[in-house]
Amino acid sequence: MVRLTKIYTRTGDKGTTRLGDMSVASKHDPRVEAYGTVDEANASIGLAIAALEDGALKDTLLRIQNELFDLGADLCVPDRGQKLEWEPLRVTPQQATRLEADIDAFNAKLSPLESFILPGGSQAAARLHLARTIARRAERRAVELKDLGEPVSEAVIIYLNRLSDFLFVAARVANDEGRADVLWVPGKTR
Repeated sequence: MVRLTKIYTRTGDKGTTRLGDMSVASKHDPRVEAYGTVDEANASIGLAIAALEDGALKDTLLRIQNELFDLGADLCVPDRGQKLEWEPLRVTPQQATRLEADIDAFNAKLSPLESFILPGGSQAAARLHLARTIARRAERRAVELKDLGEPVSEAVIIYLNRLSDFLFVAARVANDEGRADVLWVPGKTR
């Protein structure tokens, strides 16, 4: 368990930070960008949760927030094949599989889509759509990191991909189970 007794350390005052393996990285390092964007997605999910009533969707999102901390910890400690003094936290394929089951369960209650959906509707749905777009950016950052030759777990990328799918379905659920979705009407304002 983490114990924080001091919030500021001054170690970042010169534009660097320490990764979870204690190596030093620039604050604009692609790895820091990747886990920072995961943190941003997590905060946006928190905004959505604040607009939701208690229930299954809120409970699932709270679990996802915890899993995103796990994912950030995974990204923060690059697996370079070196033995560490502790067992780093890693995302598991089962976490993405559970997200797929969540998508299927919530989506089963929704009517099929007849058009694309504009990101809006209720407060909670709009916030979930925002979280979805940030999760997509986090996924792009993780893929970019991997494409740069840096170690990134496949489970991390798969989880982020499923997360944005889940958040899309969650936004529909928050829009009165899809009944309040705002549909795109192609060419409507021509």
